[in-house]
Amino acid sequence: MKFNAEINIMPLKALLDPQGKAVTSSMQSIGLGVISNVRIGKHITLEIEAADENEATIKIEKACKELLYNPIMESYSFTLKKE
Repeated sequence: MKFNAEINIMPLKALLDPQGKAVTSSMQSIGLGVISNVRIGKHITLEIEAADENEATIKIEKACKELLYNPIMESYSFTLKKE
């Protein structure tokens, strides 16, 4: 079976997000001061071939933990949909 995964990787809330801070400041300068606490991360989409959803989940977890995110600075979440 083929699955589509959407992975979101975000900086940990306890850590400073310099990109997010810069965008938050820019929001104020264009008249959007009502927008605050912007956080910027990564969004990754991929296709995966697996026997079932459980196997696909295990493979996505492995990809995230071993390659896609840095556990010291980031957290991740993902959704998986059968194609």
